[in-house]
Formats: sequence, C-alpha cells, structure tokens
Amino acid sequence: MAESVIHLANGGLKVSPPLSLYIHLPWCVKKCPYCDFNSHAAPTLPEAAYIDALLLDLERALPDIWGRRVHTVFFGGGTPSLFSADGIDRILTGVRTLTQLMPNAEITLEANPGTVEAAKFSGFRAAGVTRVSLGIQSFNPRHLKALGRIHDDAEARRATELAATHFDTFNLDLMYALPDQTLDEALADIDCALTFQPPHLSAYHLTLEPNTPFGHTAPPRLPDDDLAADMQQAIDTRLRDAGMQHYETSAYARPGHASRHNLNYWQFGDYLGIGAGAHSKLSFHDRIVRQMRVKHPQQYMDAVQADAHVADVRVLTRADLPFEFMMNVLRLTEGVPAALFEERTGLPLIVCTAALERARAQGLLERDATRLRPTLPGQRFLNDLLALFLPD
Repeated sequence: MAESVIHLANGGLKVSPPLSLYIHLPWCVKKCPYCDFNSHAAPTLPEAAYIDALLLDLERALPDIWGRRVHTVFFGGGTPSLFSADGIDRILTGVRTLTQLMPNAEITLEANPGTVEAAKFSGFRAAGVTRVSLGIQSFNPRHLKALGRIHDDAEARRATELAATHFDTFNLDLMYALPDQTLDEALADIDCALTFQPPHLSAYHLTLEPNTPFGHTAPPRLPDDDLAADMQQAIDTRLRDAGMQHYETSAYARPGHASRHNLNYWQFGDYLGIGAGAHSKLSFHDRIVRQMRVKHPQQYMDAVQADAHVADVRVLTRADLPFEFMMNVLRLTEGVPAALFEERTGLPLIVCTAALERARAQGLLERDATRLRPTLPGQRFLNDLLALFLPD
C-alpha cells in the first residue's frame, strides 16, 4: 500500500474521474449453463430486506464519494427485472436522497425477456429508468434452448417491442458462436434484431467459463475459431452497413446512444458498486482503490448490518496501473487521448514507453503520439496487445 500512496502523492490526481453507481440484484429464475456471474436462482425474492441492505450499504459508502456527482446508475444481475417497479423506485429514491445524482443521469436496468410485461416496463420508466438492456442472446428457438434460456423466440420479440415502446434508448444483447450455430444463423439473429431498429446492440462471443456447466461438466460443441472469426467479421459488416458505430469490442450504437455507464468503465472512470459481490474502483488524491462486497446474498445482507460487507480492499500499485488502464481504454475502437493516462492514473505516460513501443512495432497500436488507439489487428488480438502492459 505504501508504494501506491507514495507514487501518487508526488503529483496526485488533480481531478476526480466521473463517478458511476452499480447496483447488483443477484437473483434469477434459472441459472444459465454458460453464466459465471454472481447470480442465484431463487423461487422467491427477499426484495424488501435486500433493498434495506442496499440502502444501508450506500449510506455506509458515502464517505468514499463525498461531494461527488453520480453521472450514471446501472442495475445488473442476475435479472434485475425480477424486482418490482415499486422496488426499483424505492432504490432510486434512496439514491437521489443520499447522493448527488445528476438530473440527466443515465439509469440502465438489465431485463430478461421472460420476466417483462407492459406494466412492468411502464413502472420502471416511471421510477426513473432511462434505458433497458435486454438479454435476448438469440431469436432462434433451437439456440435459446441450447443456452438454457427461460424465454422463447416469441417472448424475445415481444420484449423488444415493449422496450422500443417505453424507452428512447434500449440495448439488445446477442451472442454468436453458439452450439452448432452456422454463419447464416448468426446473421439471421442480427437481421431479426435490426428489424426493431435498436439504438444499441451488443454482440458477444460465447465463451466457456471454467466454473460453469458449459465449461466444466457438459461442454457443448461450438463453432471452430475460423468460423467464429468469420461470424464476428460478418456481424461487424452487417451492423456497420445498418448505420451502427462499432465503438467498443462488443458494442454497436447509433449516434448519441452509446452506453454512458459502460463508457465510464472503459475510460477508467470511477464506480461505486453496492450489492452482493459488487466491485468498486474509487480514486482519491493519493491512491486508487478496488473493493469487492461479500458475494453470497444472505451473507451480504447479514454483513451490511454488522458493517462487515466489504470483503476485499486493494490499493493499486504503480506496477498495476498501466495494465489496469489499458485493459479498459483499449477496448474502445477509437481509443482515448494519450493525456488521459496521466489524468486518470496520476502517472506520466513515460512509464509505458517500452510497452507502447512494442505494441506499435507489432502493429497492434496506432503510431499516434497524441492518442492511444488500437489498430484493426490490435482490436482483433486484444489479449495480445494487453499482455504487453502486464507488470513484470
């Protein structure tokens, strides 16, 4: 810890980064076999008790964000749309009471097509939610079944229609390289999504995470790497032709509809995470800190009462910061101004000179001294690019 405090004290952070609030609602109807998020299937929700814990968590965290404005709020999960509209309203009322929430804050809520209805979307909008992110994954019934989703293709279409009716901005989450998926099927999902004219679309490559049924006990047969790469390229072309900007590794948006919350992550902004297993990244004048809350929902609720809910605190060291920064900003296809490195880390960019030179020599980073921007190969082989910035 002393190393980090000393190195930032020399210059320190002159301006605090923008601050976001992440709220984790950990329950879902059924755990999907590919999901490694901190989510828990439950027949009933302890909604009122969990909201009590969330608001106490936020109150206890106020000294860490004192005097700072909150620019965005994101309800993630789990399946946040399982909560009632009144519950979401109660949480947001508490956020407005306890924090300096910006009047024009972007407030996003993740929703599952199998758990939404017209009245619920209307209630979420009335509570202050400004955009929803729908976990569609596919419009193909065979692939939805293979992924273990609780919704079918008709519910996916209906939920998308409802989102378009109730929200000016919404996101459709799709996945590709699904079990036994063909290139034509991957593009058919994209074409179906485009018929709804989504302002934002995320296209994720299905990955087999080790601590999941797909990754450990019952791995499905997936398209090979070459076919998956063909899918990615074809999806990129189709979405660009439809007028959407590919602004982040997996994200596409129409002008003015990029996710402000996620952009703050990718620009190495700050975020306070409350709820079971939520992560935070908070900057102070002399240090940058990462935190994690207790993961299990019931244990988290009990721990908040005892003020013992922060399970881990880590101060980022001088050696950590180059990789931590690049891991986020190099996901952006346009990159960021080079000056942002010092502004957000408190370190001069010269500490990255050797890694930057290697990245440019390998054709993974643009040769522009004023901007940190991945080349097309750098975007495709992002892990190789990021590995150059790992601490020795």
